[in-house]
Parts: sequence; C-alpha cells; structure tokens
Amino acid sequence: MYDDAPQLEPCAVCDKPSRDRVHRGCQERMAEALRELPQLYRQLGDALTPGRRGGDGRTTTRTAPLPCSLDTLDLVARGGIEGVVGGWARDLCERERWDVPAYQSVQAIVDWACRVLAANLTIICDEHPAVRELADELRQVSGQARRIITGEKPPIRIPVACADCGHILRVSLDMDGIRCGHCQAQYGHAEMLNLTPTRRSAA
Repeated sequence: MYDDAPQLEPCAVCDKPSRDRVHRGCQERMAEALRELPQLYRQLGDALTPGRRGGDGRTTTRTAPLPCSLDTLDLVARGGIEGVVGGWARDLCERERWDVPAYQSVQAIVDWACRVLAANLTIICDEHPAVRELADELRQVSGQARRIITGEKPPIRIPVACADCGHILRVSLDMDGIRCGHCQAQYGHAEMLNLTPTRRSAA
C-alpha cells in the first residue's frame, strides 16, 4: 500500500515541516507586513512634524520643534523602509525583466514596492532563493515601525550559544528562526529556543 501523503520539507522561512515551500502562516505574516508598511510609513512621517493645540483648538507649529528620534528618521529617509521594500521589489522586477517605474518620492516607492511584492508573494514564496531574508527584513522593519508609533518596548533578546561553533546569538520569542553569522548554521523557532543560554555578550 502506497502512502499518497505529501512529502513534508522544512519551511524556507521557519524550518518547520511544511507541505508548501513556505508555510501559509509565514506567508500571511509577510503579506500583513506589506499591507501595513505604507500606512506605518505615513504615521512615522506625521511623527516628524509635531504640533500643538492652540487656545482656539487649532493645531499650531511649535517655534522650536521637538527633537525627532533618529530611529524614526532612519526609517522614513531614503534607505529605511524604502530601502528594504524598494530593494526587494527592484530585485523581483530585474529577475522577471519587468520595468521599474522612476518614482522620485520615498513614499511613492514604498507604496509601489509593497504593491508589487504583495501581488507576487505566492511566486516569491514558491521560487525566490532568498525568501527567508525577505521575511526577516519585513518582520524587523515593520516591527520597528510599530514600536516607534505605539511606544512599545522591543522584545527582550536572550544570548544563546550556537550549537555548532559556540558563537553568541541573540534570540527572542517573536523570531521565526535564526542563522549563525559565524558558521551559517540555521535554527528554526523551536531549535533556537533550545540553544544553551549564556551570559556572554554577542560578538
């Protein structure tokens, strides 16, 4: 009697056994980040122009603007959110030989890039060799933007030792997995949480 059940392989993003190259849950988290990032970008831009209510209820500009967070500036400037989604969208267009529009504003590039990546996310998850890196960068940049907007503290990262080479990695519960930058060993979510904690600082 033959077993017709689909062969399970490690998910290309989280390494958990999966019937698809990328888990549906992993793909949906990527899609959610792409849906959120254009609005998060706008909210971060609003945070860079603080105002106050005057006595008549109208918003007035402060004569001495409040200092802005450098993290916020990094995300809204060229190379921040735009650098992440724009870079991946241009990479996809080059791979597929599609034209890249000559948008000038950072916001327009963010909007376009998120649309392109979201519309082709199934193809990316099925075929792109660097889908894990894309998922990691989307999670990091969207999480950073949300924390700035809401004031939420970043997740605590625990130093653990790589089982293969002893290099110190910093992991947190919100991570799908981690790759050792020293020996390139790859750990899924459950595997990384089982690594030995250490008090040494990450190199």
